[in-house]
Amino acid sequence: MISVLRRSVTGAFSMASSSADQLDTPTLDAEGATLLHAISEHGGYAFVSMATLAAEAGDPSAAETAREMAWEQLHSGPWNSVLPVWRDAYSMACLHVAKLNVSNGELSEALRILDMGLIMGGSLLRKDLDSAVEKVSAMARDTKLSDQNSDRRLVRHELEEAEVLQSLPVKSLSCKIVVKRPALSLEGFLREYFLSGSPVIISDCMAHWPARTKWNDLDYLKRVAGDRTVPVELVGTVTPLHHDPHHNILAQVVGKKYIRLYPASLSEELYPYTETMLKNSSQVDLDNIDETQFPKVHDLEFQDCILEEGEMLYIPPKWWHYVRSLTTSFSVSFWWSDCKN
Repeated sequence: MISVLRRSVTGAFSMASSSADQLDTPTLDAEGATLLHAISEHGGYAFVSMATLAAEAGDPSAAETAREMAWEQLHSGPWNSVLPVWRDAYSMACLHVAKLNVSNGELSEALRILDMGLIMGGSLLRKDLDSAVEKVSAMARDTKLSDQNSDRRLVRHELEEAEVLQSLPVKSLSCKIVVKRPALSLEGFLREYFLSGSPVIISDCMAHWPARTKWNDLDYLKRVAGDRTVPVELVGTVTPLHHDPHHNILAQVVGKKYIRLYPASLSEELYPYTETMLKNSSQVDLDNIDETQFPKVHDLEFQDCILEEGEMLYIPPKWWHYVRSLTTSFSVSFWWSDCKN
C-alpha cells in the first residue's frame, strides 16, 4: 500500500511541476513525494490524500482542507512536542493554497497564507516560501504615489487623560509612577537600576532611530510590507499580567502603551497558575478583578506608566507586568539573560 501511495504522490508532484505555475517551488517539486511518504508513516493518510488532490487536480477545497489538517496537528500539544514532519506539512499546504490564490489573482490572500507558512511551518520548504513571497510581493506592489499633501502618519491624534483613564484598570496612575530618566548613561543605568533590579523609563535615547519616522509612515509601510502579515498592536490590545525570566528593555517606537508593574516578591499575592505552561501568568484579570476569588490583589502596591513614543522601559526579570496599547502601536523588546561564568 505504501509503495502504491508513493508512486501516486510522485506522479502528482511531477505533473504539478510540469504545469505552467506562476510560483516556482523547486524544493517542493523535488522533496514533496518524500515528505508525503513521511507524513503517511505518521498516520497522516487523510492529509496525503488531500495534498495529492491539491497538487494533481488544483482542487482549492482539498488544498485548504489539507492546510486545516496540518494546522490542527500544530495545535495538538505544546509546540516542542509537535512532530517536525507536520510543520513541513503545513508549509506544503500553504504553498498549494497560495499557488491557487495566485492563479485566481488573489495576491493579498496568497501573501497572507505564505506568511503563515513562514511563521508556523518547518524548515524544509522555507526557501520556496521565501521565493514565493518575493515574487507575489513584486506582483502585488502598488507603484502609485500617494498624495504628498495628505497626512499619512499611522498614529496622529493626541489622547485626552480622561479618555485614557476610562480604559485602564482601577487605581491606574494613582500610585507610584515609574521613574523617568532622560539621557541616562550606561554606567548610571547599571549602578542605579540594573544591579538593584528596579524598573526605569529611559527617554531621549531613540531620536536617531530611522524607525521613529518610517514606521509611522503609511506610505513606507505599504511599500516595504504591502499585504504581508506582520504583528501590529491595535488600540485596546492587552497583554495580561505575567512575568518573564529575562531582562527586558521595551522600546516604544510608534504609539503609546499603559504598563503596570508588580515586583517579583508579590508573586504569591498575584495568584499564578499552577500548570507548568502557565505558571508565569496570573489568574487575575486586572480589567475585571474578582475580589472574592483574589482578595489579596486590591491593596497591592505597584508602579505604572504611560510609555510614550521614543521611550524605553527596563523591566527586571520576574517582574509582573500588564500592558495595554492606547493607540496603534509598534514596539521592540530586547531580552537578555545574566552572564554565568
